Amino acid sequence: MPTALVGIDVGGTFTDFVLLQDGRLQVYKEATTPEDQSRAILSGLAHLGISPSLEGGAASNAEIVHGTTVATNALLERRGARTALLTTAGFVDVIEIGRQNRPHLYDLYQVRPNPLAPADLRYEAVERLDTEGNVLTALDEAALSRTAQQMAASAPESLAICFLYSFRNPHHEQRAAEIMRRSFPHLPISLSSDILPEYREYERTATTVINAYLLPLVGHYLQRLTGELGDLPIRVMQSGGGAIGADQAASEPARLVLSGPAGGVVGAFRIAQLAHESPQNGEEQGQKQSLPTQCRIITFDMGGTSTDVALCPDTVPRTAESEVAGLPLRLPIIDIHTVGAGGGSLARVDAGGGLRVGPESAGAVPGPVCYARGGDQPTVTDANLVLGRLDAGQFLGGSGAMELDVAASEHALAELGGRLGSLSLHEAALGVVRVANARMERALRRVSVERGHDPRDFTLVPFGGAGPLHACDLAESLGIPRILLPPSPGVLSALGLLIADVVHESSQALLVDAALLAAQPDPLQDMLAALEERVRTVLAAEGIEDPALEASLDLRYQGQSYELTVPLAMAAPGNAPSGPNLTAASIRQSTEAFHQAHADRYGYAMHSETVEIVTVRLRGTGPGADLHLPREPLGPSDASPARLGAKPVWFNANAAHASDCYDRSRLRPGHHFDGPAIVYQFDTTTVVAPGWSASVDERHNLLLARAGS
Repeated sequence: MPTALVGIDVGGTFTDFVLLQDGRLQVYKEATTPEDQSRAILSGLAHLGISPSLEGGAASNAEIVHGTTVATNALLERRGARTALLTTAGFVDVIEIGRQNRPHLYDLYQVRPNPLAPADLRYEAVERLDTEGNVLTALDEAALSRTAQQMAASAPESLAICFLYSFRNPHHEQRAAEIMRRSFPHLPISLSSDILPEYREYERTATTVINAYLLPLVGHYLQRLTGELGDLPIRVMQSGGGAIGADQAASEPARLVLSGPAGGVVGAFRIAQLAHESPQNGEEQGQKQSLPTQCRIITFDMGGTSTDVALCPDTVPRTAESEVAGLPLRLPIIDIHTVGAGGGSLARVDAGGGLRVGPESAGAVPGPVCYARGGDQPTVTDANLVLGRLDAGQFLGGSGAMELDVAASEHALAELGGRLGSLSLHEAALGVVRVANARMERALRRVSVERGHDPRDFTLVPFGGAGPLHACDLAESLGIPRILLPPSPGVLSALGLLIADVVHESSQALLVDAALLAAQPDPLQDMLAALEERVRTVLAAEGIEDPALEASLDLRYQGQSYELTVPLAMAAPGNAPSGPNLTAASIRQSTEAFHQAHADRYGYAMHSETVEIVTVRLRGTGPGADLHLPREPLGPSDASPARLGAKPVWFNANAAHASDCYDRSRLRPGHHFDGPAIVYQFDTTTVVAPGWSASVDERHNLLLARAGS
């Protein structure tokens, strides 16, 4: 068993580290090295005293859980592998035709992203299955061998194979892969029957192509990283909120596109659960209870390049339908909405004379102007520094690890103000912050108001290096009455990686009337047994011999083109080889749960209509690290022992507010103070706006509340 666990989250500006050892947490930040993310990882590990063994020497007894942006960046920047697609004759353009969705209804000139497999790299195979997987046209192997010779001239770096109805019968895909490997023995190949054995040929094709597009890049990165880590074991965070071994992650990189952000949601929800479990004792301290009974939170993760938000209505939200960089990705994923607004988002004047902020980012290199690394275009971080919300002397906890150039930020923002029509320095800086806030507010509304949730019923949990700087402004705009700031919000995603379960998920299309299966559940039982074998095999390689299994079904009313996922209740273990037994009552319970879910989501249910089981899903889970945050009884409310002094901070363009400054490491449970105030700590800075108050709970969370709430 490892004596230490290290969570490593690679962000656009910083790489975050959380070390859990002997029940204590240690946090650290290292500037990200975009050209090779592993350089920052190795440097940070050395700072924490974690040493790999490369030649059989003594290595640190540690285990690493990694959240990576390699897959995400490759999709966003279109720098994946040169990918070929082999598909059923007559369907070679499915990936380009796509769906008739219009993301921007009134934009007459919108352009869809180009397919990852261009037209000159798309090839046809003579074969055809019917809707049940029966062979209509046998695979023409001779023609496929000629196609392989033709493909060789295009020099593909990866190949996706996606045949029609292969989710019913994978034999043609598997045989085609064997033939292609004879011509391309080292070519990475992704089969849709392995990656996504579900119906809907466009989404299945697009997801398989994404996997093939990422496979060489992610595989090479993980292979290089594991080599540099020597004997240190490593797991990688998946988009669905669970970690898996590096080998499995490298074979299915499409599951990693929201690797880091998923860790943040897992960490935020667990911290919020612990906070809700703690007795608040507010009345004894002359304070009122800060948190409601239910753990209903909105996570707000603002880093250097982007902001990720998720709404958690007493559970971590997961979905099998998502879109990344304009491309459909139909794999299990935490339901996160991302916008291009972060601390490094660049501010500029557009052709119409308006102020724009993001989505372009200064990144880690050159970074914001104040980093003095060659950047000359102001960012959100520069604006916060000029407004006094960041402090050059307190950046990274005042450690001196990075000096901020205030004068450079002032010069860049003054020039921006001049281009905007003679705005003052602070008017320009406030404008940058407000435009960035507007982008992030739209994201928060997207996951709450637009889905029928009232944000006033939730608690905002901000994290990331920049999240606590903007939390009060956004909560004010949305009417959110409470903010929960974890003890180390700037590295919360790395903490979430540590506590994430080890997870593997598998699915299979079924497309059967639920009532028929209730009368004869054997086909579903057999499918669950096959899924369980897949899940157990993968998790056994990770040392998980007895995983917890959760089954679910995608259901719809017959004729609908969308589904809802509901749990599948299982009976007690019996003698069946698959363990838990499936009963007719299980299927009926899931059907009733679907009616209720449909009513909750769409406002009505149709109990007399036929319900169809579209897809069967099975999630296997092994436990991650158990997080024990120390609980300390509430003490006096006087926070003066943590007060560092006061400084002017700009919240409007008229005048600066004298704001108290606090050292978070000195704040103790029970401490209470009113805004405006600034709270400094190593991994982030928190702004307590005018009209807000702050108190520290038993687990050292900082709870912010609006006056009168």
